Amino acid sequence: MTALTAASATSATALARPADRERGDVPGWVLVTVMTAGIVVGLAAVAQPMLVQMFQSAISAVTVK
Repeated sequence: MTALTAASATSATALARPADRERGDVPGWVLVTVMTAGIVVGLAAVAQPMLVQMFQSAISAVTVK
């Protein structure tokens, strides 16, 4: 009976292991997140003067004079 219990526990562990491998790649996701934030900051730095000008133009177009 002990051998059957051990075999069943071993097969249950073997079945659980593929799910553990599919848990994800945390360092990879951190790298993707940091790189995305860097791209957003870089684009914001380049586009900020034009965005400010567009905003001021839009506000002045709707402001009552």
